[in-house]
Amino acid sequence: MAEPEEQVLDGVGVAPGIAEGPLTAIDLGGLQAPDRRIAAGDAAAETARLDAAVERTIRQLKALRARRARLPDAAAEEIGYILDAHLQMLSGSRLLRGARARIEDARRSADYALAQEVEAAARGFEALNDPYLAARAEDVREVGRRVLRMLQDAAPNPFESLPDGALAAAESFSPADVAQMNPARIRGFAAELGGAQGHTAILARSLGLPAVLGVAGLMQAAAAAEAAAHAAGGGPVPALIDGFEGKIVLNPREATRRRYRDRRAGHERERRKLERLRDRPAETRDGVRLALEANLDLPAEAATALTHGAEAVGLLRTEFLFMNVDRPPDEEAQTAILTEVVRAMQGRSVTIRTMDVGGEKLAHALGPELAGAANPALGLRAIRLSLKRPKLLQTQLAAILRAGAEGPVRILLPMITTPGEVRRVREHLTRVRRRLQRKGVRQAPEPPPVGVMIEAPGAALAADALAQVSDFFAIGTNDLTMYTLAVDRADDQVAHLYNPLHPAVLRLMEFSIQAALRARLPVSVCGEIAGDPRFTALLIGLGVRELSMSAGAIPQIKQRVRTLDAAACAQRARAVVDSLDAGRIASLLDDLNGLG
Repeated sequence: MAEPEEQVLDGVGVAPGIAEGPLTAIDLGGLQAPDRRIAAGDAAAETARLDAAVERTIRQLKALRARRARLPDAAAEEIGYILDAHLQMLSGSRLLRGARARIEDARRSADYALAQEVEAAARGFEALNDPYLAARAEDVREVGRRVLRMLQDAAPNPFESLPDGALAAAESFSPADVAQMNPARIRGFAAELGGAQGHTAILARSLGLPAVLGVAGLMQAAAAAEAAAHAAGGGPVPALIDGFEGKIVLNPREATRRRYRDRRAGHERERRKLERLRDRPAETRDGVRLALEANLDLPAEAATALTHGAEAVGLLRTEFLFMNVDRPPDEEAQTAILTEVVRAMQGRSVTIRTMDVGGEKLAHALGPELAGAANPALGLRAIRLSLKRPKLLQTQLAAILRAGAEGPVRILLPMITTPGEVRRVREHLTRVRRRLQRKGVRQAPEPPPVGVMIEAPGAALAADALAQVSDFFAIGTNDLTMYTLAVDRADDQVAHLYNPLHPAVLRLMEFSIQAALRARLPVSVCGEIAGDPRFTALLIGLGVRELSMSAGAIPQIKQRVRTLDAAACAQRARAVVDSLDAGRIASLLDDLNGLG
């Protein structure tokens, strides 16, 4: 009998790792329900059936939330916010009121009424053409699918029927789906939809599950391979998931399996080797010391940062405080959360960025004005919003000052473009300090350093002026690249134009770094390139001595730093910045990376 043909499918590797096992396609259920009419006298029974399904779903979500303790800290925190949002949708929401009205007025079954109401609500979110609100549309659909499964008596956990060691495949996986996966039984997963920045990918990385998303034609290929296997009298389709390079291999040949097993063993050896660097300094061969710091999205990630050897928190994003809540948290709530992070870092500095809500990160709690902008990325967001809503800003500044009583903190201001914005924040900070002093509230013994994000071209070009009113700079290369090149990297049609090595981006970075160095200000890079070893030599050569990145990238960057000579990096970096051609720059960067 002929051996099945090996087939390789390409996608986006969103969670590193290599997993081998039987590929099992799973139907997570859509929102399909037959258009079934009911008699007038049956409306009460259908409404009761809907209410019972909702109650069962609420119990399931609460049970899932209770099981968060078994997840890694980052995953537990992430899924907690998602499940809380889903529970809110099932508590006297407009969604359920609309479904009940369809049952009563349109004389439709509970299944059909719910499916129609969910889809109408989701389309309403999507019509607003905002990435954040589009994600809320998927939350609505996910909640609807859960209730619909209860109405149709489907298994509440669709993964329980999968064989041990399975690789799960579906059209898409929601974050709540991933939270139901047991890593002891499911070795990895792949889907046709999804990308590296979504909650599904974040949870996969937190759980350590190799995952590949955005695999075009996955379900069709899996179905064809399964049909061929059954026709030949075989069992499940053997497969490999490569979360590093974003590949799915169906019916891998023995040579392919050996190659991947060797790679997996090599990655494990490299991981153990990097772990041994945790307590060693990030110091170049010629004695230049770098500070490697962690970017945190959630407080629970502080423990992970320490595990990977972070010397400080270079960027604590505070947007999570304002998401999935009906009103902004008060001073006490914010103080408690920020204090938790400061204490967890055990005396290491924590740089807390004031809320960067707006643009793609709209928060319902902050009011309807955020949803009406024609171009949210260029509208009321970040420091502009904070200064327009001074009570919000002062509450956040007070919480930072109070957390500063437990350890060193710094205040980082996003989307700054003028010195006047920094001065106004300092005025608010002075007022808040005096208020806390009058009330006898413990706070940071001295005013915390106030720094600015360099993420708009205007800020980079005005870096000399900003240096006169700032205590430090943090270069946000993600937004700086986006605004400089007018490219939204989330837009598939133009994402290929997003290039942090574009001459204009490099020159703006160099201008900002030099302005900071002339003013003797600390300057860090906290965009994605900080955690990419390809850029380490260049950043050192440009004079950067602080890099802030996702915690998991710290060991690899430290290893790279220890192989380099800072003087040689500086000499070669000049040629990179002086080049006018992006292709030439890439070539020079390859040459620079040959150092060490």
